[in-house]
Amino acid sequence: QCDWKVRDGDAVKVGDVLGTVEGKAWSVLLGERLALNFMQRMSGVATLTRRMKEKLGDGPEATKILDTRKTVPGLRVLDKWAVLIGGGTCHRIGLFDMMMIKDNHIAAAGGIVAALRRADAFLKRKNFVVPVEIEVETLDQVDTVMNYLQENPQTSLTRVMLDNMVKKVEGGKGYDTDLLVESVKRIAGKLETEASGNINLQSVEAVGKTRVQFISSGALTHSVKALDISLKVKTRVC
Repeated sequence: QCDWKVRDGDAVKVGDVLGTVEGKAWSVLLGERLALNFMQRMSGVATLTRRMKEKLGDGPEATKILDTRKTVPGLRVLDKWAVLIGGGTCHRIGLFDMMMIKDNHIAAAGGIVAALRRADAFLKRKNFVVPVEIEVETLDQVDTVMNYLQENPQTSLTRVMLDNMVKKVEGGKGYDTDLLVESVKRIAGKLETEASGNINLQSVEAVGKTRVQFISSGALTHSVKALDISLKVKTRVC
């Protein structure tokens, strides 16, 4: 029998009792490690998500923090659930709910325009309706995407991922977001914008100030620091 003292998403501090479990010693100890593993990992994911979200602020225009598919095999739903509990927003859960054109896809297709054309043709041929996102790393690539949008207004393209446009300032503190700011300016609200790459607790606030709409961070789930949660047994003589 479980009696939880806190709910999902509640803030806790060192020494708090999260709940009690009552039952036969062998059954409690049998499930101890499995339960703690899940609780510690998911609490770590939710905590990092909450800290990043706090740096981005609240409100309808605040930048949203997204997860990625960089999750533990077999635990994607739980990892993404923990992000939601922490106040984040779920990105695509698989390859079926958004088409993402990344650098390797662009290289394989022969360029940005070729990749976008093939994506649009495929969706039209299959009669699929899903949003399309493309990854860019330079201003020239941003311009190429925007020219494609202008020439193909019926495209399924909805979002641009601005990848690795955040650089740590050499020999000092802070992050250079000038490339990201200029990219957002050139896109001018015609497509959704998402920043990715070099996103951490130290950089996320500066990235949010560029007015990019979304920030995706693989670190939420692939570099999680588990919370220190333990189970202490107390016996009762019957």
